[in-house]
Amino acid sequence: MLNIKTSALVIIDIQEKLINATKNVNNYVVQNMAKMSKVAEILNIPTIITEQYPKGLGNTSSEISVSNADVIEKASFSALLEPDFAEEIQSLNKKQIIIGGIETHICVLQTVADLISEGYEVYVLKDCCSSRNEMEYNTGLELMKQYGAKISCLEIALFELLKTSKHPNFKEIQNLIK
Repeated sequence: MLNIKTSALVIIDIQEKLINATKNVNNYVVQNMAKMSKVAEILNIPTIITEQYPKGLGNTSSEISVSNADVIEKASFSALLEPDFAEEIQSLNKKQIIIGGIETHICVLQTVADLISEGYEVYVLKDCCSSRNEMEYNTGLELMKQYGAKISCLEIALFELLKTSKHPNFKEIQNLIK
């Protein structure tokens, strides 16, 4: 189960052109990840945002903003193949990685597989992921599950992190998901 003290959030390539390419499949991904990024900020969960070739694909959606997040440009499909990302994720010293992004079957899948192979416990928020078509999206999720990822969703993650309605940020976070 997720724990605030041992978790980090990784947001993979939720960029303008990729959002537009996947809108017909999962149009709620940006809004859900915006909520998750806000929760990470409220709970002081460290966050890393990746951008695949931003000169061509644009920057991360303006709806997703985390003041203390590191944004790492990448060319590799797996973020872990980028030295800056690998160094940053290791320096966080967190064992649980909450992850979502675009595209599920490419960059999210390869990053998740590499994180698992490095010993991380990975939680994929399926309602914060998208692909250009449903078959690729579903296949990506199934492969991640076979590799050992925990397939979850936004609300499950939020309530696992909070643990109790007596958490000091409960009402603030509950208001985000209404």
